Amino acid sequence: MSETLTEPVVVADTSAAVADAEALLSAELLEFLGCRTPDAWVAWALENPELLLIDHAQCEKKAASTAMSLLYRYVDQPLLLTKMSQLAREELLHFEQVVKLMEARGIAYRHLSASRYAEGLRRHVRPADPERLTDILIIGALIEARSCERFARLIPHLDAELAKFYRTLVKSEGRHYEDYLMLAQHLSDSPVESRIAFFVEREAALIQEPDTAFRFHSGVPA
Repeated sequence: MSETLTEPVVVADTSAAVADAEALLSAELLEFLGCRTPDAWVAWALENPELLLIDHAQCEKKAASTAMSLLYRYVDQPLLLTKMSQLAREELLHFEQVVKLMEARGIAYRHLSASRYAEGLRRHVRPADPERLTDILIIGALIEARSCERFARLIPHLDAELAKFYRTLVKSEGRHYEDYLMLAQHLSDSPVESRIAFFVEREAALIQEPDTAFRFHSGVPA
């Protein structure tokens, strides 16, 4: 299927529309990220509307899978169990919503190879607990925060239906970012600031480095 079969109706990129979308993001979230999404990625996304939605659906499914994995592995952490149970249900609902939206637009869901983003972060996870759990939770916070920021970057450029949907996701993914960060701080036996700084630096590098294939969390086009 052609990548341009179903293109979004692009709205005017007015300063008011951009400011409105930016207002959805908390100052804390923006300070947490090491950089903003480059304009080149936004343009790349708008050139690949089908890939954007397909990989978005895949990201929601992976997020639910990560939460379920934590539920099974850390059964002795009641707060984590509660938060991850809620998160898994929300992410699966988002997956269903994206697939339904794709179907209405004539876009077939299919498997895509993963971007280097998540693996580029997870390769630095320490092997033993409790350090392993701390690192996974920090990475979860970064992925959710980046997703929020990218939704907000895209909203001013999208058709009304997709922009409205992404606005709702900014709110829910923002809660997920807060939950992951809270759990990392709450469950760690030692301060986590240095590990946060470590992963923030690496995440920002991945976002700004060139990629050859467009994905929701890819870097800029090579």
